[in-house]
Amino acid sequence: MNGDPVTKTRAGVEAVKLALAVAPGLLAAYVLAVLAQSGGSILIAWLTKVLIDGLTGNPAAVAAPLPAAVALITAGALRGVLGEAGQFLSAQLEQRMGRHSHDRLYAAVTGYTGLARFESHRFQDQLRLAEQATGPMSGRLLTDQVTLGATMVTIAGLVVSLWVVNAVMAAIVVLSVIPMLWSELLLARRRTALQLGLTPIERRQHFYSTLLSSPEAAKEVRLFGIGLFMRRRMLAEKEHADRLRRGQDAREMRVQGLLALLAALVSGGGIIAGVLAVQAGGSTVGDLSLYLAAVIGVQSGLAFVANALARTSHLLAVFAEYCSILQTGPDLITAKHPVAVTGLRRGVELRDVWFRYSDDQPWVLRGVNLFLPQGAAVAVAGRNGAGKSTLVKLLCRFYDPNRGAVLWDGVNLKDLDPAQLRRRIGVLFQDFMRYDLSAAENIGLGDVDRLGEQSAIEAAARQAGIHDTLASLPRGYATYLTKVFADPLDDGAESSGVLLSGGQWQRVALARALLRRHADLLILDEPSSGLDAVAEREIQTALRAHREGRTSLLISHRMASLRDADLIVVLDGGRVAESGTHKPLMDLGGQYAQLFTAQAAGYREDLPIGR
Repeated sequence: MNGDPVTKTRAGVEAVKLALAVAPGLLAAYVLAVLAQSGGSILIAWLTKVLIDGLTGNPAAVAAPLPAAVALITAGALRGVLGEAGQFLSAQLEQRMGRHSHDRLYAAVTGYTGLARFESHRFQDQLRLAEQATGPMSGRLLTDQVTLGATMVTIAGLVVSLWVVNAVMAAIVVLSVIPMLWSELLLARRRTALQLGLTPIERRQHFYSTLLSSPEAAKEVRLFGIGLFMRRRMLAEKEHADRLRRGQDAREMRVQGLLALLAALVSGGGIIAGVLAVQAGGSTVGDLSLYLAAVIGVQSGLAFVANALARTSHLLAVFAEYCSILQTGPDLITAKHPVAVTGLRRGVELRDVWFRYSDDQPWVLRGVNLFLPQGAAVAVAGRNGAGKSTLVKLLCRFYDPNRGAVLWDGVNLKDLDPAQLRRRIGVLFQDFMRYDLSAAENIGLGDVDRLGEQSAIEAAARQAGIHDTLASLPRGYATYLTKVFADPLDDGAESSGVLLSGGQWQRVALARALLRRHADLLILDEPSSGLDAVAEREIQTALRAHREGRTSLLISHRMASLRDADLIVVLDGGRVAESGTHKPLMDLGGQYAQLFTAQAAGYREDLPIGR
């Protein structure tokens, strides 16, 4: 967490800039209300002194008791109204800033071109902290700073007022402020440091609690009986976090206890000194009342300052993480003047591509050379870990090669606009998403511009062989494919929403990929892994028709689905080990033949399964 003073100061400045950009009028009104309320506190203390001096017959009284009482009542009423107005303005400011900062954060996050940051635990910790700054917290950071400044004005005004009537009493109050502020600043710094250790711990705790309540994990949690194991892990993380908090709480209890004792000594000593001064004729009863008001005001103000400093210190550190994400440069370098992405004419090429996910990890791809001709169907086979899914990530430009290049019609992907490139690619990922939305939306997200084109969505569903299933749902394509959220049109009924089977979900995801009408490159990563043999054959027939005229890359462990490809490539250890069509590769007797024969052996009695 960014906790150094310079970073926090910059975060505070950014919070002010955010407020000025979002709601300058609200900010100005709030500052005026708080400052006026602060001035009202000082005025009330003085009017109380004036009233008491008038009632006790002090010859130096500046006003009669009745006018002073009326003025005191008026000031108190105005202060109360200003307090309510300040709270209203504060809430409105916090809401507007929170909404705007939330949008800015996710605009920055969705603007990341690649995947590297999302696959980093450090970024996930940073994002969790930044999310805290996008709620009311961003506005509270500013309102706390304004209120903190106004409180300091109140404290200073009360001390100056007291100095006018009795310098000794004022000096006592001032001297008591120094250790209090120093102690609170120290506590605030330690509270901020505590958050650094708590963030990853709380994220792990949330992970285990999510598993215990997630419908996706519910089957395995119950079947394998791992609920107790997860609960213990969750409890261990919570106990760890509580231990750290308990240490901080004990430290604060000791410090705050000493500060309370100091406050009692200061107020008690001042009262005794004031009484003696009144008896000696050096002060009036009104002066003593002003002292009591000053002591109470300063001590309550310091209590607020203490809490505000601690809270503001933490908020500034959290807001600094938010600012860091906004100011972080692009994860993948994009061209200042990108080449326009046109329809694929020649093909896509990987030229001597080397790739690994970080410098301390092994190479996933090692000098891969591969050409996907326009209009051709290229299949990729290989054992697990051979680099097939990484190949997909590079073609979509989620990562850039460490060495070599990926070319679109001879143009390096780095020189193309990533958004334009991806509009030309349709992908069915092996780990496809199951959105807790309606059936139509689950398909329509494949091309958001066509989300309202029901005919196009149904056409894609027909190609994927899922139209009849979706059309027969209680509300057709408008039916929610989830039980996690209630369908807004079903009044939250328990029967709301429908759950699909794994194979049906695979067809929905396939329809999502097929919806892209401008896709020149179709990538299918295990498109039939969740389908039965008959459904697989149907899908392969439909895909063969859809691929006509398009370049396609098919990745599958089902070897029969690869045999009709124009080119079959076998990856082994991150290298292209074999390439060709089905028959020559079978005649070669290499890895492709071994994989194909081993799978075929499960369907033929005349072949030993061991092969």
